[in-house]
Amino acid sequence: MSCAGSPRQRGVHGHYHTFHEDGGTHNGLSSLVSPNVPHTGSAPMSAMPRAKKSLGQHFLRDRNILEAIADAASVTVDDVVIEVGPGPGTLTDVLAERAGRVEAIELDSALAATLRDRAPANVHVHEADAREVNIESLLGGCMPYKLLGNLPYYAAMPILRRFLEGACKPQQAVVMVQREVAHQVCAPDGDKSLLSIAVQVYGSPSIVRLVRPGSFTPPPKVTSAIVRINVFDKPTEGIDDPNAFFIVVRAGFSAPRKQLRNSLANGLNIPGDTAEALLTIAGIDPKRRAETLSLAEWASLYKARAGR
Repeated sequence: MSCAGSPRQRGVHGHYHTFHEDGGTHNGLSSLVSPNVPHTGSAPMSAMPRAKKSLGQHFLRDRNILEAIADAASVTVDDVVIEVGPGPGTLTDVLAERAGRVEAIELDSALAATLRDRAPANVHVHEADAREVNIESLLGGCMPYKLLGNLPYYAAMPILRRFLEGACKPQQAVVMVQREVAHQVCAPDGDKSLLSIAVQVYGSPSIVRLVRPGSFTPPPKVTSAIVRINVFDKPTEGIDDPNAFFIVVRAGFSAPRKQLRNSLANGLNIPGDTAEALLTIAGIDPKRRAETLSLAEWASLYKARAGR
């Protein structure tokens, strides 16, 4: 994968550079990590609304970071964009200048109404929960689109799953998430979790840049990261039944500190000997732990259980 684990261990590897905990990078690319004080250039709306803690709201106000999100997705006038969590519309303004069409999904009814009142003709605002939205209805039929947004931390993975697992997937997703979540999403072989597999089955993720708390109002207590996911046309590694595949993966991670023979047996409710036989057929040492398996090895185990 194009990203690696914790910066305290190895740094966070994107396509071109390595980030470090102190904010510096190799190759003199320190400008790719935003400082605590926002860069010059403010968001189009100078007065930010009061954030609601119940909705996990932290409004992105750094124009440079807003532009970086749009740049990471290479948004052009030919693109249809679904934006999740527009809030006061700071990213929406940037996208409206670049995209042919923007469909913005906002859960907060007051923010949705305010944004709808001032939205330009190519922006359509929907008051809805992105975890439950009908994507085809939103678009007026399935079509190529890009998914962008500053995702609320508490709902980031359910939102991503909604879009990646559905029948109408984006071509690409560029989203802001908590840094720790970004590390997990981009975890390399040997350090994977259920979360990383849940994303990497559907696309190739990379960390674009880290974003410090000062870029938001109010500032969160954690560092954030912009993650880009280049979405596959279909699940990778010949996984033709994702539901059956994730039954196996969840079973393997049901007791992650145990050997796979035991965790798989417990998770699938099968005898240990049967679990060991499946692992042997897949070419996997039964004594290994779930986090050490590559995506290809999980696919082999899924196929072994399916009798293929």
